Amino acid sequence: MAHEHILVVDDEPDLLELIRYSLGQHGYEVTCALSGEEALTQLDARPPDLVVLDLMLPGADGLEICRAMKRDTRTALIPIIILSARGEEADVVAGLELGADDYLTKPFSPRVLQARIKAVLRRQQSDTAEEDSTVISRGDLVIHPGRHEVTLRGQPVPLTSTEFRILCLLVRRPGWVFSRQQIIEAAPGHDASVTERSVDVHIVSLRRKLGASGQAIETIRGIGYRFKEEEA
Repeated sequence: MAHEHILVVDDEPDLLELIRYSLGQHGYEVTCALSGEEALTQLDARPPDLVVLDLMLPGADGLEICRAMKRDTRTALIPIIILSARGEEADVVAGLELGADDYLTKPFSPRVLQARIKAVLRRQQSDTAEEDSTVISRGDLVIHPGRHEVTLRGQPVPLTSTEFRILCLLVRRPGWVFSRQQIIEAAPGHDASVTERSVDVHIVSLRRKLGASGQAIETIRGIGYRFKEEEA
């Protein structure tokens, strides 16, 4: 049985109770928040293992909560699954750009939500258990795979778990071109709801967070991406 702590944020009490019961049946410890402000308070008091987050909330909305989590080093790596009635492509892209790991639209199946949570947590646990402790240095960029840590000129760079996996995939084989499909399969994993479009979103986010070092992530038109080889 699972024992991970899940924070569910939604302004519908009946829906919260449904999710609490459904996840509780599978061994998860579930806490709930009815607003963005309440969610931030709970995150500060006790960071969970994963957050299920609605977008349309009273006060601070879901995108604001997502943005706040990714700015805070204590919560930046907590996986986020957005659960929202807003299913337009622009909404999905906005959520992924802010660092969400998955996006599920309402109405939804509790069993599908359970599967998504299990998949995201399994990927994160796999990352945590990674035995490769070799430090990767690329100019001002230093990556500690085993510690799931990236620094740029000595300063930590808060990446989502998916961004971290994509970066590691590219920098381990500089000069090697990866198609979007290869990135989907090798970085986020087969069971992630990641599309070729969302790979582009994650790459844009990586480049922005890495500043000048992000220019080493090159687009190979019609194929995919590669990390530029260091010049001799």
